[in-house]
Amino acid sequence: MDNIWILAQAQDGAGSEDITSTTVTEEETISGTKVPADGNAPGGAKPARPGFDMMTVILLGVMFVFMYMVLFRGPRKRQQQHNQMVQSLEKNDRVQTIGGIIGTVVDVREGEVVLKIDEANNTKVKISPAAIGKNLSKEKK
Repeated sequence: MDNIWILAQAQDGAGSEDITSTTVTEEETISGTKVPADGNAPGGAKPARPGFDMMTVILLGVMFVFMYMVLFRGPRKRQQQHNQMVQSLEKNDRVQTIGGIIGTVVDVREGEVVLKIDEANNTKVKISPAAIGKNLSKEKK
């Protein structure tokens, strides 16, 4: 950028003959302060550079760890607790399904759990292990 044009309107109605053009060298800034070619500002202070500094990198790292804990680790931990609860099911445990049905475990197989819901009619239901919400027998202890 070799030329900087400064346009302004004078209050006294001066014409366009007052508009001038000047060439700016690499050592000058728009405010007119001389800056040496090595980039150091007067007084030994370095001008601020745009970009990432160490504090920004640390802050991004902390935010990433927090997001990992909230979004990934929490649900995974709950899933592991649920899997452990389902694996520890035994015959005659009282359970509640996520739909609210309360029954007694009759049989636990690989992909299904058989619940006895009604003693009078001997009603049994096969459900998925993922549908078990609570083990009521273990919660009382």
